[in-house]
This record gives sequence, C-alpha cells and structure tokens, in this order.
Amino acid sequence: MAAGSVWCWDIGMDSHEDSRRFASASREIAANAGRIFELIADPAQQPRWDGNDNLAHAADGQRVRALGEVFTMTTTKGNVRENHVVEFDEGRRIAWRPAEPGQEPPGHLWLWELEPIDSSRTRVTHSYDWTQLTDESRFPRARATTADKLQASLDRLAALAERQ
Repeated sequence: MAAGSVWCWDIGMDSHEDSRRFASASREIAANAGRIFELIADPAQQPRWDGNDNLAHAADGQRVRALGEVFTMTTTKGNVRENHVVEFDEGRRIAWRPAEPGQEPPGHLWLWELEPIDSSRTRVTHSYDWTQLTDESRFPRARATTADKLQASLDRLAALAERQ
C-alpha cells in the first residue's frame, strides 16, 4: 500500500474567512484503473467508500456512462441529492456537481482522476472544489470536507479495489 498525499489550495479570500476552498488527496492503489473506476462510477457503491460518512444509499442501475447524466443519492441525514456529471472520461476522470432535486447545482464539485501506472496499479486523485459555491449556508459543511476526509475515501476505495 503506497503512501498518499493531501493538499489544500488557498484562493486568496479575505483574511477573516476560511480560505481553503479546494482540497485534494492522492494515492496509489494496487488495482487496475477499470476496476477502481467501476467502484466510483456506480453510485450504489459509493456509500461503501465514502470517507465523509455522508452517503447512505443510491439505487442500483445508475452506473454513469456519459457526460450530462444525473444520478441520485440519499445522504445519511435523509436528503436526496441529484448529482450532475460535468466531466467524464471512461476509466480516467469523472466529476459531478450535487444539487437538491430540481434545483441548479450551488457550485461545489467532486472530482476523481485515475492515472494507470501499469496493468495492476493506478494513481488516484480525489478532489473537492467549492471555489464556486455561493450559498453561504453550505460553507460550514464544505469546510468540513478536508483533505483528510478525501484521503479516507481513497483508503476505503483502495481496500475494496485491492480485495477483488
């Protein structure tokens, strides 16, 4: 198991306000990119590896296959979220913007990037970007999504992917 790396990005906000609006973590996983991507692109699998412990359930049959798709999740607080896929490259990259049902996404983004090292190892980077989030009522939850929590997701994902 390879060591991971974590970082946050300061976008230069006012000094009285928390400036960490981008967090990222990365690690090598001893599994091929295809296997790992299946766990990420299938929303029903996401509660198994969510390091934020925020996801409770997603219905089967929502495996993301294209840009522009929308999948739904239920959070541990019982809220339903529609996740709008805004980046998609099969086996390599996927990103979505969550929103309340029927609403426009408020501006935060979850991103996964996979870089195959060889046929059985992949460098995976997980990022959370809330630089475009404008709904201040969501800021406390966004601030709580730290690089350490992203690393926890990567570690849980690695445990699942490396078992199979």
